[in-house]
Amino acid sequence: MPLRRSILPAGRAGRRGIPDATVARLPVYHRVLGSLAEHAVATVSSDELAAASGVSSAKLRKDLSHLGSYGTRGVGYDVEYLRYQISRELGLTQDWAVVIVGVGNLGHALANYGGFASRGFRVAGLIDADRSRTGELVGTGDQQLAVRPLAELEDVVRAGDVSIGVIATPAVAAQAVCDRLVACGIRSILNFAPAVLSVPDDVEVRKVDLAVELQILAFHEQQRASSPNAVALLPVEGTPAVAVEGVGA
Repeated sequence: MPLRRSILPAGRAGRRGIPDATVARLPVYHRVLGSLAEHAVATVSSDELAAASGVSSAKLRKDLSHLGSYGTRGVGYDVEYLRYQISRELGLTQDWAVVIVGVGNLGHALANYGGFASRGFRVAGLIDADRSRTGELVGTGDQQLAVRPLAELEDVVRAGDVSIGVIATPAVAAQAVCDRLVACGIRSILNFAPAVLSVPDDVEVRKVDLAVELQILAFHEQQRASSPNAVALLPVEGTPAVAVEGVGA
């Protein structure tokens, strides 16, 4: 079954036909605007916002045009208003309840992350199949939650009005957990398990595979380390060796 790429719960972005690539960049703009607001910056030019977001100003303007926001010539964008526009488009003007399934090292780190609440996400439940973890308090300060057994997943989703499921289990358990989340009515899933999930067409899945990202970085490191002048062509049997410029034959 095909997977769609947006993590957003069914909402405004999909209905307005905003390209997935633009949706993926909106959270970056939102984060940069939040930082500007914290430093009491009232307006920002497209060039400044683009540079801080790591994109070209042309791409930024095109992305924001999907929101109906073109800025003011000679002034730029109103930071607070643009931040609100993006928040509204991403669905961040309301809280989204999240359940984390799998409370190992990664699950602990996610549960302890303090940035979710400020971005509109509330961790409503922690689930783990290991019964020895049941009742363990995870989180910081008044945000601590007790780990619940997997058997109570449906109750946690229902009681917490959960909209988004986070899978942080071993790969072998990921599909079964995904199936249960979908059966509970969850239609948005963030998957940290190294497994490809099969879901219905109306379920949104985003996959985060840290090992894959590291492997991609390793590839680029290898490319940088392999100078064209550092590798000689190996001879084909029966032919003389060919020397590459800068390398002795």
